[in-house]
Amino acid sequence: MRIAVTGSTGKLGTVVARELRAAGHEVIGLDVEGSRGAGFVKVDLTNYGEVIDSLGGVGDRHDGFDALVHLAAVPAPGIRPDVATFHHNMTASFNVFWAATRLGIDRIVYASSETVLGLPFDTPPPYIPVDEEYPARPESTYSLVKHLEEQLAIELVRWNPQLSITALRFSNVMNPEDYEAFPDFDADPMLRKWNLWGYIDARDGAQAIERALTGAGPGFERYIIAAADTVMSRPNAELVAEVFPEVPVHGDIGVHDTLLSIDKARRELGYAPRYSWRDA
Repeated sequence: MRIAVTGSTGKLGTVVARELRAAGHEVIGLDVEGSRGAGFVKVDLTNYGEVIDSLGGVGDRHDGFDALVHLAAVPAPGIRPDVATFHHNMTASFNVFWAATRLGIDRIVYASSETVLGLPFDTPPPYIPVDEEYPARPESTYSLVKHLEEQLAIELVRWNPQLSITALRFSNVMNPEDYEAFPDFDADPMLRKWNLWGYIDARDGAQAIERALTGAGPGFERYIIAAADTVMSRPNAELVAEVFPEVPVHGDIGVHDTLLSIDKARRELGYAPRYSWRDA
């Protein structure tokens, strides 16, 4: 496929663009920062004119796309003022989704976030492991936008029955060079309790995106995407008993199995994490 990747110069986007190209797809990155080249177009995603023009065709670079991967965003709360985060992320996502549907791009995969699950879990989760079955519980402006993006997608696929939109609720994205710090987390379980000690290797994030691009059917679906394990050497039973003693545990949580359930992604997308900090 010829795939547009917004946010292609970001931490996850850089890896996604590389891995999709390695899998045989033609990838053109769309981002506000980056150097000119055959695989990149500089675009302000908050400007609808630039968005629809860049998705429709740019000079001799391309004449349209088969699919869209939307990763561009202010990537976390607290980086910019709340109102700036909301205006930027909501506007960019609306522009991208709307332009894609106007141009007949009917396959969209985008970065939602684990934050819609209730992070940083100052209010404990309803149960452990968490999954996609309980209602979204945004606790920041950043997370609020992620929730609203999912609601937007639900209505767009209702209006356009042929449209496929997949929201991937990515955990904390990590690259191999980040793993050196992981052993230090064991000293204090509170350091990473905010997301149930979860993470996702960017290469596995790219795998999930390709599986959604090639396997998702029409309609909207959401999936938690995390590594198969936690960031901790300490066992899950010990961590949960110490930090979330009142939270019900559903089923076998294993010794180091992720507490951000990826069962749905495994079952429906064939997602199978390949990378762990323990092997780095």
